[in-house]
Amino acid sequence: MAVKGRILSGMRPTGRLHLGNWLGALSNWVRLQDEFECFYCIVDWHALATDYEDTSRVPERIREVLIDWLSAGLDPERSVLFVQSDVKEHAELHLLLSMLTPLSWVERVPTFKEQLRQLEGREIATYGMLGYPVLQTADILAYRADTVPVGEDQLPHLELAREIARRFNHLYGTVFPEPQGRLTEIPLVPGTDGRKMSKSYGNTIELADAPDEVRRKVQQMVTDPQRIRKSDPGRPEICTVYAFYKALAQRLPEVEERCRGARIGCVGCKKELGEVLSSLLEPVYHRRRELENNPGVLREILREGSRKAGEVARATLEECRRAMNLCGI
Repeated sequence: MAVKGRILSGMRPTGRLHLGNWLGALSNWVRLQDEFECFYCIVDWHALATDYEDTSRVPERIREVLIDWLSAGLDPERSVLFVQSDVKEHAELHLLLSMLTPLSWVERVPTFKEQLRQLEGREIATYGMLGYPVLQTADILAYRADTVPVGEDQLPHLELAREIARRFNHLYGTVFPEPQGRLTEIPLVPGTDGRKMSKSYGNTIELADAPDEVRRKVQQMVTDPQRIRKSDPGRPEICTVYAFYKALAQRLPEVEERCRGARIGCVGCKKELGEVLSSLLEPVYHRRRELENNPGVLREILREGSRKAGEVARATLEECRRAMNLCGI
């Protein structure tokens, strides 16, 4: 039997996940469970990079992310699901790697300056924010993951991880594989107002939304502003409803032909999309309701996941210490 490769990926606990998170990453993670040994981490330390001032909701947000993961199909029998801060080896490896990572490598990763621009006015120009790509590298290398699912925007982070792994292996002997990217084509999922789907814009369709709420939100979607009457030909290329069909890769020729040919109005088109999305998300919604009433199950999944992750990470750190002559006398 062929040995499976190993994957590490994670999400920051920012609360309930939305349709963009599902289509962009989570549905791919579910598929990867059949091909790889998967470690999926709720990266609560990473959340501190931008939200260190108020940590009161971190436990609640961890719970919400875990419920969404399980509801969408991540299986604790096939994947290791755990919280980053429960495995202290991440922090130790971050420290060790930071000692050998040139400052210029971290400074050239574009995320730091982008975050400063996006969150202008907030005090996030911190040591932790600058160095968090090294913590990401520690997350990956602690499990000696050989594959990381990424979108194109994350490739600079992965290349930094590869460079750090190469430098460590050159200095101390080979301990780490150089993780390879598994490029994920992330569909552009708009929010209900046409902008990128984002909690900060208040334009999301959450995995936790009940079917009626999904339909209500779809009815609020922005469509072609120049289409006044049903008999007016539509322009699907500027319509949020059509953009959703593109993200779902469903019924594109049919929807486009009916819109351009004025065979369906915007209200009717939104009603049909509402049924498509509510049917898609209804099983997730019902699994969520079951899990919300079983906090003991959630705690046990994370406890067992942290135990399994910790065993792997401890073995990695023991080898790192030996390689770096940090095992005492």
